[in-house]
Amino acid sequence: MATNTAVYSGTQGVAHFDVGGSVTPVASIISFSVSQTGDAIETSAMGSTSRTYLPGLTNFTGSMSVYFRDDDAAQSALFSAPGAAAASVELFPSGRTTGIKLSGEIVVTSHEITAANDGAVTAEISFQGS
Repeated sequence: MATNTAVYSGTQGVAHFDVGGSVTPVASIISFSVSQTGDAIETSAMGSTSRTYLPGLTNFTGSMSVYFRDDDAAQSALFSAPGAAAASVELFPSGRTTGIKLSGEIVVTSHEITAANDGAVTAEISFQGS
């Protein structure tokens, strides 16, 4: 995949979610975020003057906001995903043809739909990944 040497524009972001074994584009994305973490295992011994560490387990969490669409297969799969088996996700912050691709297996931990008198109906999806 090509490297984006300029500042990324979020307007080209793309997300795909597993629908029946095939990653499918998610319609009407507003935003998404991913946070990666890694444990640090302390290995300092008595008598040490500074702490020492080894790398430990890693994981990631994330969320996605969309304008709710009940005619979109990927959104429907996300809606029914809490409590289901892990599924594939692909996130492209600057589009499919430039920049990086973030991908992995996720467990959807929540799906929230919000309807307000003065706005479009939205959905917020949260996930835990490995």
